[in-house]
Amino acid sequence: MRHRSPPVPSVLSLFSGAGGLDLGFRRAGFAVPLALDSAPAAVATLKGNTKSGATVVADIRELSASQIVAKLSSSGGPLPCGIIGGPPCQGFSRGNARKDPKDPRNRLPLTYAALLGEINALIGIDFFVFENVVGLFENKRLYARIEKAFESSGFRLFSDQVDAENFGVPQTRRRLFLVGLNSARFPGERFVFPRGRARRRTVRDAIGGMPVPTFFSRTLRPADIPFHPNHWTMVPRSARFHEGRFNRWRSFRRLKWDAPSPTVAYGNREIHIHPNGLRRLTVLEAMLLQGFPKHYVLHGNFSEQVAQVSNAVPPPVAFALARALRRTLDLKVNR
Repeated sequence: MRHRSPPVPSVLSLFSGAGGLDLGFRRAGFAVPLALDSAPAAVATLKGNTKSGATVVADIRELSASQIVAKLSSSGGPLPCGIIGGPPCQGFSRGNARKDPKDPRNRLPLTYAALLGEINALIGIDFFVFENVVGLFENKRLYARIEKAFESSGFRLFSDQVDAENFGVPQTRRRLFLVGLNSARFPGERFVFPRGRARRRTVRDAIGGMPVPTFFSRTLRPADIPFHPNHWTMVPRSARFHEGRFNRWRSFRRLKWDAPSPTVAYGNREIHIHPNGLRRLTVLEAMLLQGFPKHYVLHGNFSEQVAQVSNAVPPPVAFALARALRRTLDLKVNR
């Protein structure tokens, strides 16, 4: 099958999660005809927040390139000129105290690279974007294998560590990005990462003045939460709240109103402490610290919502990368 650049460029989204990358690329004028994720709650989130494109529960380790291309064709949208995605990163995260070198998720970047090469051979791909934690770069041996795998798929690589704080996200969040340009199509082209010089935003800028949240109960339903379906949190039962013992544990860090948040990367229920010291953040507050718009809604139970917001790429970062790719490859976008 031969690839043709559509009037509006589109991307295939893998490991879509809450849709932070997708949202940024959509804002930059890209279509997303197909998004894949293995978590049903994440797929419910994507379906609930987008009016176009197909979203499918799928583990890419169990799909062939031809099956994915068939899904793209059946979606009725244009064939993608790019592929974007950030595989689950817990196996490399600095914040994961239980790193396991045999964690099966550690192979997902290699799976991504192999699938990219196969799809490129079938329909032709102009670029890809790969996001992960900086801890992956520090695993030199594995990182070298990943780079080689992407290069073997037919792409010239450009990498950088990007801090979301530089793009107006009220959070210090450094992540590794790999961008690949098709070696045959763009032999002399270089990709320059956006620097980002946005005004420094604080926790107060993002969540100051929010109404009192709803606290969890076993009978709580999204319709019972008045302000926003995600403006809820767990009942603060820990004695540490009453004793004021903050910042001694990674999972019990109290935010400061007039500073950016530390990295939004939480455990199962270990969301940062609100600046008032009386409770943990709500899911919505965590979303706003990630740069999601207020109208966005996450689906799933509490743990699933926490996982989605923790693993997401901040949409403003994704938007800046997408715009830089448009400039680099001179992609045509209808506004």
